Amino acid sequence: MSDQELSHKIKSFVIRAGRMTGSQQKGWNEVFPKHGFSLTESQFDWEHSYAVNGPRVVEIGFGMGDSLLAMAEQNPTYRYLGLEVHKPGVGKLFAEVEKRGIENIKVFAEDAVRVLEVSIPPQTIDLIQIFFPDPWHKKRHHKRRLIQPDFVDLLLTRLAPAGRIHLATDWQPYAEHMMAVLENNQNVRNVAGAQQFIPRPESRPETKFERRGHRLGHGVWDLLFQKRAR
Repeated sequence: MSDQELSHKIKSFVIRAGRMTGSQQKGWNEVFPKHGFSLTESQFDWEHSYAVNGPRVVEIGFGMGDSLLAMAEQNPTYRYLGLEVHKPGVGKLFAEVEKRGIENIKVFAEDAVRVLEVSIPPQTIDLIQIFFPDPWHKKRHHKRRLIQPDFVDLLLTRLAPAGRIHLATDWQPYAEHMMAVLENNQNVRNVAGAQQFIPRPESRPETKFERRGHRLGHGVWDLLFQKRAR
């Protein structure tokens, strides 16, 4: 399948309506131009876009950015690249980036599929994170789920040798779907062992939504897969 065909088949997002607060609008207007990128530019330059040179981490669909901010503060030498189309979320993230003086987060406010196809050089990402993507609960909508074989194949072209994919969901049927998709790909191995999930690693901050779910008895499933050496 060509990149163009994949773009038409898979979308990494659903546009959500929502007005920006004053702080979010300021983050979008004033901070995004300093730390944001677009598809019209040349391929993303990992080496010159950051003042640090640690591991290269891409988070797809960071929402309002709380976990991404926490990880960037905890790991100041890591290079974080967020992909998110929800402008209020991007605005909120950048308002906090400015407030806290965080220097190791950059963002594309674009469809992740197109960013991966057009802007990310092959074999340059050390870790791809996708936390709580839309599970599309209804069976007739399952084809809209982001984690599909073709999308995983695209991710693997951008992962560095021995790079990892970390997924998390609070919907068990989607967790099982993710597991099946990844276990059936011969180019990755399950770090936890065949068909096994991992406990939430400390590197993934627990969200308020997640803590509320635990109180209500809801589960969360984390998956960690590593690209196989060729």
